[in-house]
Amino acid sequence: LHNWLDLQQKYQCYFFAADWHALTTNYAQPDNIHQQSLEMFIDWLAVGIDPSKAVLFVQSAVPSHAELHLILSMITPLSWLERVPTYKEQKQKLHHKDLSTYGFLGYPLLQAADVLLYQANYVPVGEDQLAHIELTREIARRFNFLYQQNTLHEPAALLTAHAKFPGTDGQKMSKSYANTISLREEPDSVSKKIKTMPTDPARVRRTDPGNPELCPVWLLHQVYSDKTTQDWVTQGCTSAAIGCMQCKQKIIDKVIAEQQPIINKAKDFTGDKAQLINLITQGNEQAQEVAQKTLDKVKAVFKLMR
Repeated sequence: LHNWLDLQQKYQCYFFAADWHALTTNYAQPDNIHQQSLEMFIDWLAVGIDPSKAVLFVQSAVPSHAELHLILSMITPLSWLERVPTYKEQKQKLHHKDLSTYGFLGYPLLQAADVLLYQANYVPVGEDQLAHIELTREIARRFNFLYQQNTLHEPAALLTAHAKFPGTDGQKMSKSYANTISLREEPDSVSKKIKTMPTDPARVRRTDPGNPELCPVWLLHQVYSDKTTQDWVTQGCTSAAIGCMQCKQKIIDKVIAEQQPIINKAKDFTGDKAQLINLITQGNEQAQEVAQKTLDKVKAVFKLMR
């Protein structure tokens, strides 16, 4: 979101609640998706995303996303979807869920439709999503080649300064892995989660020297801490002059301090649901107007009625 604050000053940005995507892994329990989407919009607004500068909308409220996804599914080789790294990774890690569905296999294709509808030049992503952007580019090239049209624009990835961010278990932070810290989480919960984060596995005792490069908490210091604190961590950890809890407490203090103004600002939006819904509805209409123009061009290629 820090990245988005900067991008909304430089580009026309589209930020949306991907509720169709949420169904790919939560199709059996969809009851909370609507409320979770609203809470996410509140988070964005509380951080400073400005609806007068960026378009905020709900994916499922813009039918063009589903339509383009369907059309692209007609031309996308199955092998392209099966080779996506995150497909294999999540199949392994979410083994408790039945993900043997086309929706789960095809979610990178829906992502491609999300991007291509807006003729995006850039897509802000983490490193784990680079394969998805390349797939999107391949699909655009295939469409344009098959129909000898320059209809779909190939986007480029726009990595953030910190392209990887660890979850509380040391893996990639993801709601699917239940290893996240929410923007408005209670301080006691934040403290507990960070205190239980894994560290350098070779540092078994307090007196053992550690290696920050092997510790997920170090990645958080690279985001939250200034150079003085980072030097303190490096020297203290490698010499065993500080313990892991001392190291973690610095992050706990930083995270809670960052969250407090977000929690306070969110109160402006939580009490007026009608205002929030109206804001999102306006964004839905703006997004559909732009998306429909691309969809009309795609349909024209197939001589489909519009």
